[in-house]
Amino acid sequence: MKAVIQRVKKASVTINNELYSEIGQGILVLLGIEKGDTFEQAEFLADKIANLRIFEDENEKMNLSLFDKKGEILVVSQFTLAADCKKGKRPSFDNAAKPDTAVPLYEKFVEFLENHNIPVKTGQFGSMMDVGLINDGPVTFILSK
Repeated sequence: MKAVIQRVKKASVTINNELYSEIGQGILVLLGIEKGDTFEQAEFLADKIANLRIFEDENEKMNLSLFDKKGEILVVSQFTLAADCKKGKRPSFDNAAKPDTAVPLYEKFVEFLENHNIPVKTGQFGSMMDVGLINDGPVTFILSK
């Protein structure tokens, strides 16, 4: 399971030219689910993201969590994070989990985040989405478990 997280001033998902969801200050999570990923990994990543201190305190040190900042999370499924680009010029997506496995893991990941009493919004699994954001910093991290 891989997550690219970005500290944002705001972020949104548009589907078919219609706003689907949006957040203000917080974290945009692009979540890639791979074959063999587990609910335990989803819980670990959700806990890590909810508690990661990536927001600046009064001394401009990354010392505050999303909870401290009363921020929001936008979770967007991104199967391309499971791509293997080692050989050739075209990515292989063989390692991406199939929807029957990935959807329950995605939904459980969102539930684990919500258990931290942080507002969570989502994209729509499997849809073509336009993701808009204003990256704050920019601050971007890649997490995996």
